[in-house]
Amino acid sequence: MTDDIDELTAGYRRFRAETWPEARAEYGALASEGQKPHTLIVACSDSRADPALIFDAAPGELFVVRNVANLVPPYEPDGQLHGVSAALEFGVKVLKVRRIVVMGHASCGGVGAMLKGAPEDCPDFVAPWVAQGTPVVQHVAETVEPDQVVRAAEEAIVRLSIRNLRTFPWIAEREAAGQLTLNGLHFGIADGVLTRLTQAPRFEPLSTD
Repeated sequence: MTDDIDELTAGYRRFRAETWPEARAEYGALASEGQKPHTLIVACSDSRADPALIFDAAPGELFVVRNVANLVPPYEPDGQLHGVSAALEFGVKVLKVRRIVVMGHASCGGVGAMLKGAPEDCPDFVAPWVAQGTPVVQHVAETVEPDQVVRAAEEAIVRLSIRNLRTFPWIAEREAAGQLTLNGLHFGIADGVLTRLTQAPRFEPLSTD
């Protein structure tokens, strides 16, 4: 029988041969002392936009929450299952991260589903999930030039998630006290450029100097 995780096994072997020897002490310290990440990142599940790679982060530096279209739903402590909110609560209250970053990216399928409709074979979870952002991207589509709609919609979803983060009282309180910062970013897959949310109407390039 062919091993159906051959590619993963090969990657693991490279990790053990090339990465583990130098990182062993670091991993040992993380195991004994626990994690103390400085940043919580809400990113898309897209395989092309890995925060650890983009930020060249070492193990233990980033607490990463990934989902379709890097969405943060609003605060809703109703006793139901809220994976993103649970991760936020743990990262902020227990790990005491210093910043939260919402990172969108180019060619986002989730944002595309908000603009064009979810795939027909994904009605159970994808369709209601992306529906959170549909009103926002529809407004964008009505207010920008046609060739700017996709990028502007991706940026708008980052803004939406930032707004929703502020509906969490323990996030808003820490931000007001200067204990926590909220940041919005967008990653260009084709050009590798990060842009950031500022006071400007559109995201601005992040300096590489």
